[in-house]
Amino acid sequence: MTTGSVSPRRADTRRNHERILATAAKSLARSGEVSFNAIAKQAEVGVGTVYRHFPTPEALILAVYRREVSQLVDVVPKLLKKHAPEEAFRVWTADHLAHYMMTKRGLADALRTATASRGELPANAYEAMVGAVATLLKANVDAGTVRADLAPETVLRGLGGLLYLDPNGEWRRDVADLVDLLWHGMGTGRS
Repeated sequence: MTTGSVSPRRADTRRNHERILATAAKSLARSGEVSFNAIAKQAEVGVGTVYRHFPTPEALILAVYRREVSQLVDVVPKLLKKHAPEEAFRVWTADHLAHYMMTKRGLADALRTATASRGELPANAYEAMVGAVATLLKANVDAGTVRADLAPETVLRGLGGLLYLDPNGEWRRDVADLVDLLWHGMGTGRS
């Protein structure tokens, strides 16, 4: 066996895992329901494969949530390479964070149910989101567009206002208004 090679079985296992998560994410976004049989059929795997990867519906819901948070966090460096810091913050908030919140309401409901026995969301997901906001803030502080004394947790709490937007309404306009309000509060005071 050569160093660094991946067995075809392992690659297949990873593909199945990702297909199950992607299918479950779509199902949860639509209905907030998890049916292992329906997910297996749509992901084109056996139901036993779903159970091997995720022994309980709660495990699957939490894995989907972690995947979604990871995607929100992983896009930040790409946005900062493509846009100026202020625009990266705005694009991340409107096109990624708000879009996620508006289209994943079913996942939010399922997540509340899945975490009811534990009483809280996985701490590492919150820490990852704080880290994403911290990265965006640092780039903006370095660019002189926001105050240096901002705590990423405070900004994230401010972005929590996105949860109150109506996904069936003019949420994109409302996101822009909320970001403008936050941006003025975060600003350096320079015009």
